[in-house]
Amino acid sequence: MLKSSLKYRMIVIYFMLVFIAMVIVGVFINREFERYNMDNVRRDMVNINKNIIENMTILTQDDFMDHKEELQRSITDIPISKVYEISIIEPNFFEILASTNSTYDSQNALDVLDRNVILSTISENVVEKDIQVKHTNNMYSIKHMAFVNKDKDGNIRYILYERRSLDDVDNMLSNVTNIIIRATLVALLITIVLGYFVSNSITVPIKKLTQSALILSRGDFSKKVKVTSDDEIGQLGNTFNYLSHNLEEKIKALSSEKSKLNAIIYHMQNGLVAIDNFGKIIHCNANFEDMIGLSGTYKPLVGQNYDEVIKLCTNDLNFSKLIRNYSNNNIQDIVFVVKDKYYKAQSAVFKEENGALAGIIVVFQDITEARRLEELRREFVANVSHELKTPITSIKSYSETLLDGALDDKDTAYEFLNVIKNESDRMNKIIKDLLQLSHIDYKKESWDMTKTDINAIVKDCINKMKLHAHKKNQQIIDETSGKSVIATVDKSKLEQVIINLISNAIKYTQEFGVIHLSTLLVDNYCEISVKDNGIGIPQKDLPFIFDRFYRVDKGRSRSLGGTGLGLSICCSIIAEHKGEIKVKSVQGKGSEFIVRIPVDNL
Repeated sequence: MLKSSLKYRMIVIYFMLVFIAMVIVGVFINREFERYNMDNVRRDMVNINKNIIENMTILTQDDFMDHKEELQRSITDIPISKVYEISIIEPNFFEILASTNSTYDSQNALDVLDRNVILSTISENVVEKDIQVKHTNNMYSIKHMAFVNKDKDGNIRYILYERRSLDDVDNMLSNVTNIIIRATLVALLITIVLGYFVSNSITVPIKKLTQSALILSRGDFSKKVKVTSDDEIGQLGNTFNYLSHNLEEKIKALSSEKSKLNAIIYHMQNGLVAIDNFGKIIHCNANFEDMIGLSGTYKPLVGQNYDEVIKLCTNDLNFSKLIRNYSNNNIQDIVFVVKDKYYKAQSAVFKEENGALAGIIVVFQDITEARRLEELRREFVANVSHELKTPITSIKSYSETLLDGALDDKDTAYEFLNVIKNESDRMNKIIKDLLQLSHIDYKKESWDMTKTDINAIVKDCINKMKLHAHKKNQQIIDETSGKSVIATVDKSKLEQVIINLISNAIKYTQEFGVIHLSTLLVDNYCEISVKDNGIGIPQKDLPFIFDRFYRVDKGRSRSLGGTGLGLSICCSIIAEHKGEIKVKSVQGKGSEFIVRIPVDNL
């Protein structure tokens, strides 16, 4: 909770800003101080070489190497600080000729001084190097500089090797660092204290404003914020008080609009128009614009006279009639037709807060699909009645003939009874198909879904239908693959579909015709094809071939014993298997029915 507060974040921000600033300043000062001191050390060591060593009388002589004792006395008498160590080295064998360190007398410089610095003088006139030395667990910094003195011919006369302890510089830098750290801590402490007071000056008014906002959210507009300054916080308080006052007024004005918006939202899925007391449109949706044919136009309907707009569709819904129906408590639905679509209009009123009539909302529901379904239902009932009436009429006629004396003629009686039996079987098949369709439609059909080989089912169907094909001298060709194609299906119902398709192919294919059955894996589906070279289906009938009781040639279909329900049942069965059935046909050349079933082994 503390970490999420504005006060905590402001203090942390101030703290981090000061801390980062002090760190940057400290690092800058430390580095500049170090650079300044190291430049002074380097300058002093260069001055010793130029102003003292090179001006020594003994070193101006060509035979100075033969006067080592005098050279030693001259170096010892040099008035320099003890932090400097000076050695003069013979350039050929690197023998120390003289040194302020008496222990180096006549020693080889490579053994007691830094070898790399000395060897670098072969190619460089001045060599400089800072070296860390460890002594009794302490690290010491020493600056090494070597200067090469040459004669007029460029030959090296001697090497001046200088060393200087940097302990005083390191100690000074350490003291500066400690001072910066202490200054940083003091600054951070002051920052925290100042940050606390500064954040309070911002967060306290905000807290009071938040409390007032909570009270306002409960519907109490009497709470006002006390403004004590003219800064941004004060301006925010004044704005809040102004907002509170205006919000109170707006809520009162919006109360009457609430019922309008609720009604509009409730009916938004249909065409909707809201009309005020003066017959002007105050709101309408896109479906209403589509209905009257003004969708996509740039002319807005809001503000227009409702009667001028609605007369494009009907004259039964003008504003005066709606008001009259409301006054007589005679609100009823009105059905009208627009561009071959049926609409049902329902009206409702909305009122002001005081109960006065504010306007009327009219909702337009597209009932075209409902009408179509009703027509389909009526057509279905008519078809069923017709299909059942035909065999009943035949049964009645032949039965009456038998009762009138045809029973005495044994051959005639046998023939008539066969007709009665066949018509009864036909009625039974129609009723059975209707019951199966009804069970499928109302999800009452039982399904035995198991993993089954599709190719095996197709081969069984071919074997069952070969005898029927041979009666018409037809040939059924099995083009299924030998590989198993596993799918989760109801075996008996899938057999019903395939046998129905083969049976239709046999019926509508002339003698000596050929029927091909094949299976093909496409994506995650198995396509079962039943293809014949029969009479085919006209192009205009293809979209309706799976409708119930639909026949291409009604007279011929009935003569062949069809009920007009077989393909519709096949379509419903395949749909339950999450598949599809489609047909390709050319009249006079044959038809191909393709069943697509999702498979499991892909």
